[in-house]
Order: sequence, then C-alpha cells, then structure tokens
Amino acid sequence: MPDRSIRIRPNNPGHSSPKARQFGEGIMDKDFYYGTGRRKTAVARTRLQQGSGKIQVNNRSLEDYFPRETLRMIIQQPLRYANLQGKLDIWVTIDGGGVSGQAQAIRHGISRALVEYDPDLKKALKDAGLLTRDARSKERKKYGQPGARAKPQYSKR
Repeated sequence: MPDRSIRIRPNNPGHSSPKARQFGEGIMDKDFYYGTGRRKTAVARTRLQQGSGKIQVNNRSLEDYFPRETLRMIIQQPLRYANLQGKLDIWVTIDGGGVSGQAQAIRHGISRALVEYDPDLKKALKDAGLLTRDARSKERKKYGQPGARAKPQYSKR
C-alpha cells in the first residue's frame, strides 16, 4: 500500500531552505488589527496598530487627503468614543465614492478594527451607531424614465 503522507518537494523554495521564515516572523511580529468599512460605493480597508496617533489615507496624511475639518471629525469619531485618540496608528486604503462617502467608510472600517482590537468596545460603538453599515445607496435609473423616480410629463388629452 502506498504511503499517503504529505511530502514536500525538495526543490520547493521556502520549504527546503534553512532560512525559510517561520509564521510570525518579520512583519507579523507587530500586532495589526483590520477592519473593512463601506458606504455607498466607497470601500475602506483599515489597519491599526499601537503607536503615536498618526492616520494615513492612501499613503497621504489625513489633513492632506481630507482638507475639510468636518470629514476629519467624522473619521476620528470611533477613536473619541473608545478614548483612544493619539494611541493608535491607522493606515487606510480607500477606493470608490466621493469624499463624504469615503470618510464614512473609513469611520466604519476603524470601528470594526477597534472591536477586533478590544471586544469590550463593541457595546459603546454599537450604541453610537458606528458599527452599523449605512445601506443607503443610489437607486438605479429605470428604462422609459429620465431617472430613478422621475417620469415623463403626463398629458391628460
């Protein structure tokens, strides 16, 4: 009967090399917490780690990417509720949507990552409505009509 154990091919790099990295070495030594946030067509992938409180959005500073103060306040809401302002470094990759939708998607992603960071924060963030995905999006245009709800002018005679 043939041996059915798993065999690793000797020419497979990473398995036979004595310098093969073990799981948990290098970048995995740092504790990262991930969260994905969505709003309209914007999708934000957030990663947070203990640090000095800097926030980077698409490799740019928060102030550079969002010049409006109101949008920056929206993004920092979950940190204020969790009392963690200035204690976590946050990296965000955002795609799609407009500036307001992007800010709200980032807020959603940070909130989800904070729950992964500390599950005790879930109740406070949930009560504040920061963990609920805002499902409102643009209604599709229907054929035979100029828009989603608008219809051609009705003529009685």
